[in-house]
Amino acid sequence: MTVTGTAAPSTAQVQRRLTTAKAMVEAIALEMERDENVIVLGEDVGAYGGIFSSTAGLLERFGPERVIDTPISETAFIGAAIGAAVEGMRPIAELMFVDFFGVCMDQIYNHMAKIHFESGGNVKVPMVLTAAVGGGYSDGAQHSQCLWGTFAHLPGMKVVVPSTPADAKGLMISAIRDDNPVVYLFHKGVLGLPWMAKSRRAVGPVPEGDYQVPIGKAAIARPGTDVTIVTLALSVHHALDVAEELAEEGISCEVIDLRSLVPLDTETILESVARTGRLLVVDEDYLSYGVSGEVIARVAEHDPTLLRAPAARVCVPDVPIPYARSLEQAVLPTPDRIRDAVRRLVSA
Repeated sequence: MTVTGTAAPSTAQVQRRLTTAKAMVEAIALEMERDENVIVLGEDVGAYGGIFSSTAGLLERFGPERVIDTPISETAFIGAAIGAAVEGMRPIAELMFVDFFGVCMDQIYNHMAKIHFESGGNVKVPMVLTAAVGGGYSDGAQHSQCLWGTFAHLPGMKVVVPSTPADAKGLMISAIRDDNPVVYLFHKGVLGLPWMAKSRRAVGPVPEGDYQVPIGKAAIARPGTDVTIVTLALSVHHALDVAEELAEEGISCEVIDLRSLVPLDTETILESVARTGRLLVVDEDYLSYGVSGEVIARVAEHDPTLLRAPAARVCVPDVPIPYARSLEQAVLPTPDRIRDAVRRLVSA
């Protein structure tokens, strides 16, 4: 089964419901059962099950030789994963928080992302680098960033960001089977964990068994006619909530869930903007030099006359994520900021 057209199967198609965290684990377990070369390594991925339950139960099922708790050395275990991938294994290396990428960026970008290119295409690096992203929990400046725009900016890596349980499973299976390095980023707010729940949409229908969500294909999470909202991760949930509210005011919002940043599904974005004539990009990453600017640039470069009003964006301003809850909420792309931006767009 390949899920392509929507962000998740309807409840009429799929009755069972899982959290995003459980859907991720199910995908990894299926692939570990299918292929003995799939291993998991990282800090607290074994006995603890991942601090965000991203590997819960895998140690008990597959043992310590395939689910490996590593020392607190991101450079070491990501380097080990790269070596394993080059030798034919399919490792999943978990970077606990994406904010820690600076410690191991040499391994990620100068090795994981470049080995295939530098070998003239002769050496593959089929590995998945996972990491938790996102704010909203007063975790401070070093534990609350998204940074997916940083990885998307650097060639050699695919970058995926699921927003729903069904996509979390399907994208994980696709990432593990891909012969390229894939950066798989999961937002804490969509995991469905009771102690950090941020969205009622973090629990949803998930098909049984083996299926893939194609990397590089966006989903129309909600069709609409007045404005296109392009977004990803937790902001998809916020955008859908806002769209429901604004529908009562007669404003019809089309919500596009990017799901994948590399490759980026430009075609779906252009088709939507051609219908609505208005574009709002919502991104929990930083404003400058990021995903929001890239999406708007692709529309403008293709045909600026598609836009009936100047494109708009709601992003994190170029400041570190504050610890204080009131200040953190002021910089995040909250539903209030999205709602205000849509109203300004449709009145322009």
